[in-house]
Amino acid sequence: MKPIEFIKLPIKNEMELFEKKFKDSMLSKVPLLNRITYYIVRRKGKQMRPMFVFLVAKMVSNGGFDERTYRGASVVELIHTATLVHDDVVDDSNRRRDFFSINALWKNKIAVLVGDFMLSKGLLLSIDNEDFDLLKLISIAVREMSEGELLQIEKARKLDITEAIYFDIIRKKTATLIAACCGIGAASVGANQDTIQQMRKFGEYIGIAFQIKDDLFDYSDAKIGKPTGIDIKEQKMTLPLIHSLNTCSKKEKAWLINSIKKHNKNKERVKEVIAFVKENGGIEYTVAQMYDYRKKALAILNDFPETDYKKSLVTMIDYVVERKI
Repeated sequence: MKPIEFIKLPIKNEMELFEKKFKDSMLSKVPLLNRITYYIVRRKGKQMRPMFVFLVAKMVSNGGFDERTYRGASVVELIHTATLVHDDVVDDSNRRRDFFSINALWKNKIAVLVGDFMLSKGLLLSIDNEDFDLLKLISIAVREMSEGELLQIEKARKLDITEAIYFDIIRKKTATLIAACCGIGAASVGANQDTIQQMRKFGEYIGIAFQIKDDLFDYSDAKIGKPTGIDIKEQKMTLPLIHSLNTCSKKEKAWLINSIKKHNKNKERVKEVIAFVKENGGIEYTVAQMYDYRKKALAILNDFPETDYKKSLVTMIDYVVERKI
């Protein structure tokens, strides 16, 4: 059995019902919108974020559930999908999960409006049901995601990202949404504030580990759907590179910065940078950091009784750090 299938087992029924509710949450009186949202739903990914909502809700309430949990999962997926649609416009990307992106098929103007529509649907789903606590959690995530993206753009221009800034960027860009999923899962079943914050921190640690793993793919020779060295070509400062810059000689640092700034489109030079990072311990250091965040996430789960939901969350953590893509 694949890890994702095992993870879903305790929430199989909830996930099936969620898919219907999520589809319903996107309905509109505009036929064009319905055609586009149908296209989006049919090309769904692994749906890890709703899984976090359901598993955390079940774990903290010992199997309990609430209609609010479905709404929380729908809000998360609506907001997440809206950000992906907008990201493809910003990045001028024509593909998403091996399918054409919305902007490739319907152009940028429609893609931006579809993203706005999904964002408003998510907000109204919470407001109409007075789920203001869930709305606050997701709104914090949206704010931080925007800040993280802009901070990365600002720092990429100067290539002056320290390790502390790197972790601040990935916490905001990637981890904050997974933190919101886990916080919403706990809040949706009436957990107290301490438990909600504990679950948010749990999600944050997993999100950071997830992004570190993504950064490691840039140095992988495996066929993963993302070309090796793409982060370097796009002048993204990831942890293996930051560590190498911090531990090499002045001369090597000057060569590295020059390579990223002026030769990042040169395939041979990018290969040399990758080789340098590998030889100077950048990969080993990054892997160690990733496993440290895995350990922190697992430590939080120790406070909860052994259940199938907890087992699935442990498997989810392992999947995040061991996945091949």
